[in-house]
Amino acid sequence: MRASSGPCPCLSGNPYGECCGPLHDGAEVAPTAERLMRSRYSAFAVGDADYLLATWAPETRPSTLDLDPGLRWFRLDIEGTTGGGPFDAAGTVEFTAHYRPAGGGAATQHENSRFARRGGRWLYVDAVRRGLEAS
Repeated sequence: MRASSGPCPCLSGNPYGECCGPLHDGAEVAPTAERLMRSRYSAFAVGDADYLLATWAPETRPSTLDLDPGLRWFRLDIEGTTGGGPFDAAGTVEFTAHYRPAGGGAATQHENSRFARRGGRWLYVDAVRRGLEAS
């Protein structure tokens, strides 16, 4: 889903090319932790493992990342944030991501992700998973 005119997977209401697309392409950087979280969710939705690795803090980043092409991410709910603003050095974003596995049905991933701003860029540090649920 790298079409720039389609809706952005993060559900901001903006086209992908005006929302997460410029972040994925390196033309912009996320100004807040929530914006980075939304762009990382969209990267999962469009299959952009390189962006996910580039926005992951070096001390917790895996050496490789293999995304499951059978998952279809279809909704992101931001539950809350702490810090993570343009003048903060750290923040958290609690969210629920909704997806469909290849075999059908629906599932969710609920976590509280930690972010740090270093050198003017927000990075994903790690997360506390609250649960995975299938329906």
